[in-house]
Amino acid sequence: MLKKLFSPQKETRPKKIILVSGLPRSGTSMMMKMLVEGGLTAVVDSLRTADEDNPNGYFEIEASKQLKDGEKKWLDDAPGKVVKVISYLLEFLPDHFSYDIIFMEREISEILASQQKMLQRRGETSAHSDAEMESQFHEHLRAVKYWAARKPNMRILFVKYNEMVNAPENLCKSIANFLEIPLDLRAMQAVPSQSLYRNRS
Repeated sequence: MLKKLFSPQKETRPKKIILVSGLPRSGTSMMMKMLVEGGLTAVVDSLRTADEDNPNGYFEIEASKQLKDGEKKWLDDAPGKVVKVISYLLEFLPDHFSYDIIFMEREISEILASQQKMLQRRGETSAHSDAEMESQFHEHLRAVKYWAARKPNMRILFVKYNEMVNAPENLCKSIANFLEIPLDLRAMQAVPSQSLYRNRS
């Protein structure tokens, strides 16, 4: 009498990583801190420490900046955690993971003002005018939103920076619902600070 042999079904669902993304100076560091306070573990290396531009810290890992050069091994430790990846590098993420992305949006004029102040504090100057940068930012955001919407392994929740600072309660609930994770909403809501909203349009 022959017995049927059954092999366990292989897990085909990609492992999920939580990402915080957006343009530089769009509130990504604030969102990272909110998610950490809410109970998530961040993938960071602490090489870039808090300063006047980001008093609460940057919550970065330098390896993320090497994604376009093929540096992706560090992501093996990221499933179930949150990591910051700027929008310009999303296209270099490996496809064998799935991603829940909190994408920060902020008025371009505020981003440019924040960048200018950061450059001034460092004694640096931008190689492009504000008008050129604004045009590039708008074009990039259109392209990355179009691209990401067609990626089957990516889900995106867009969060407006100024709304989060002014009225975080409902947005924090939306984030917890999107991630399907029980977060500490009270701790998250305590992070956005009017005093750090220093460049308003």
